[in-house]
Amino acid sequence: MSMTRREFARLLGMAGAAGVLPATGFAAKKQPTDLYEVPNSGNVRLLHMTDCHAQLMPVYFREPNVNLGIGQAYGQAPHLVGDKLLNHFGIASGTLEAHAFSYLNFGEAAGRYGKVGGFAHLKTLVKRLRQSYGSENTLLLDGGDTWQGSGTSFKTRGMDMVKATNELGVDYMTGHWEFTYHQEEILNNVKAFNGEFLANNIFVTEDALFDGADEYIYDEDSGHVFKPYSIREIGGARIAVIGQAFPRTKIANPARFIPDWTFDIYDSEMQELVDKVRAEEKVDAVIVISHNGMDVDLAMASRVSGIDVILGGHTHDGMPQPTTVKNKAGQTLVCNVGSNGKFLGVMDLDIRNGKVQGYNYRLMPVFSEILPADAGMAKLIEDIRAPHMDWLSEELALADEVMFRRGNFNGTFDQLICNALMDVNNAQISLSPGFRWGTTVLEGQKITMEHVLDQTCLTYPETYVRPMKGSELKLILEDVADNIFNPEPYLQSGGDMVRVGGFDYICDPLQPIGKRITEMTLDNGERIDANKTYTVSGWATVGAKSDGPIIWDVVAEHLRDKQVARIEKLNTPILKNVADNPGIAGYDKLS
Repeated sequence: MSMTRREFARLLGMAGAAGVLPATGFAAKKQPTDLYEVPNSGNVRLLHMTDCHAQLMPVYFREPNVNLGIGQAYGQAPHLVGDKLLNHFGIASGTLEAHAFSYLNFGEAAGRYGKVGGFAHLKTLVKRLRQSYGSENTLLLDGGDTWQGSGTSFKTRGMDMVKATNELGVDYMTGHWEFTYHQEEILNNVKAFNGEFLANNIFVTEDALFDGADEYIYDEDSGHVFKPYSIREIGGARIAVIGQAFPRTKIANPARFIPDWTFDIYDSEMQELVDKVRAEEKVDAVIVISHNGMDVDLAMASRVSGIDVILGGHTHDGMPQPTTVKNKAGQTLVCNVGSNGKFLGVMDLDIRNGKVQGYNYRLMPVFSEILPADAGMAKLIEDIRAPHMDWLSEELALADEVMFRRGNFNGTFDQLICNALMDVNNAQISLSPGFRWGTTVLEGQKITMEHVLDQTCLTYPETYVRPMKGSELKLILEDVADNIFNPEPYLQSGGDMVRVGGFDYICDPLQPIGKRITEMTLDNGERIDANKTYTVSGWATVGAKSDGPIIWDVVAEHLRDKQVARIEKLNTPILKNVADNPGIAGYDKLS
C-alpha cells in the first residue's frame, strides 16, 4: 500500500519520537521529533557518506541477516543483526528506523516506506544540514567506493560520480574501488574532483620510482602517490583530516590496473603522522576518513593513539552510534555509515582548548519519498543517464521474491548470478565473488538491465569456464573464509563468502584455516571428490584477464530465457557452532 506525502511525514514524526536517540557526549537536550532535525551543537560539523557505489538514483537496499562476529568481535557492533541490533542501539521495532537499520519485514516495509538514497535527495539533506549549522563550519567527507557500481559509472570510467560529488560539495575523499580503473584514469578523475583526494597509505613502488614516476607522485621524498592529509581551520578550530585507503586493494582487486602503487595498513606510519600533525601542525583534532572496514578501524583505533574520530567505510555497516575505543591517548570514536547512499552521518564536535570536549552524532536514513529532489542535482543525473537509458531500462524478467545481496553467504540475487553462470556457460559448479555492493529488487518488480549492472558492473567483468579439482574448490573456500572469519582484524579483507552454485558444504567459522570447510556435496547428492575434476564457471578474476563473455550479458541472457526469476534452492552452507551468535538470524541451516 502506498502513502501520501502527508501520511509519510506523519510517520516520520512518529518514528523520530520512538526510534533511536543520537549518541552524544554533550549534556542531555530535548530530542527532536523530526528524523531530519539535528540540534546544533559544538563548533564543527562533519557530514559523512561512504560506499555509495555509483548509485545516483534512489534504490531499495536490504540489510544483512548474517554478519557473524568471531573472537573479540562476537556480539559487538557491527556484528549484530535483526532484533539484536535494534535492542543494542535502543531502536523501537516496527519503526521507520527499524526498517532502515535491519532486514526485518523488509519486503513489506520497503513497499510502505519507499526507496532510499539518490544523490538528488541526498543533496537536499546535505544542503539543509550545512545551512542550518553554517556552511563555513561544515565539512562533507566521502569514504570512497564512489566511482564504481553502476552502468553509467562503467561507461564514463567514474567521471559521472566525480561530477555528482562536485555538485554535492564533497570536501575530502579516499578510495578503494576507485583503483579498479587504470592509473591514468584515476589520476584524471582526481584532477577533475573539486575536493581533495587523501591517502596516507598508498606509495609508489621502488621500480616505478626508478623509472621516473615523479610525474604523478605527490611527494617524491615520502613516496606518497596522493596527499596524505589536509589541515583545515574551521569553527575556530584547527583540524587535520587524514586519508586511509583500502589497504588490500592489490590483493582483492586486479594489481595489473595499478602496477606502480603499493598499499597496506601501515599503522606505524599512521601513528607517526598523527604525532606529527599534533606536534608540528598544532591541530586541535585529528579526523581519519578510512576505507579499512569497521573491524580494522576498531583495531587501528586501539593501536594508534591520538585520533579523535575515524569515519569508516568498506564493510557497509550502518551503525546508528559510534563505537568508543580506548587507547593510550584516551579514546577514539569509530563510525560507519552503510552504503548505496542510504545514510548520511552527522557528527557535531565541540572543540575547545586544543581538544575535543564533546560530540553529538546521528546517522540519518535518506528516504527519497520525504526528502524532495534538489533540482540542480536531478538535472545533472538526468543528463548523465540520458545516453544510456535504452541499455539501462531493458526489462528482463519478473522477480518471484525479494532479490538481494548482503550477508556472509548467498543472497537470492547472488544465487541468480550463480545459476546464470551454470545455465549459460554449461557448467556443473559456479563461483561468484562475495561483493557487498548491489541493490535490492522487490517481489513482483521487473528486473531490469540496470539492476543486473548494479550487481555486476566492474571493470574486469569477463567470465570463465575451466576444469577444477575438488581440492582446488576447497582451497578457494578456505581462503575466502579466512578473510572473513580470521579473529585477527588486520588479516581480514572485508567482503563476504564466495557465492557458490551447484553444491553445498558445511562451514565452521570457529575453526582455523584449512578446517572450516567440510562435506562439499553436489546438488545431486554426490560428495565432491578432492581428486576429481569438475567444470566450473565464474567471473571477476583478479589475476590474468579471462576470455569469456561479460557477466551482465550472461545474467541478462539467463533472465530473458526464464522470464521469471525464481530461486528453487539457495546454496548456503550448514553452519556449525554459531547458533547463539547475535550476528545471525532467520537462517535455517544451523548445526
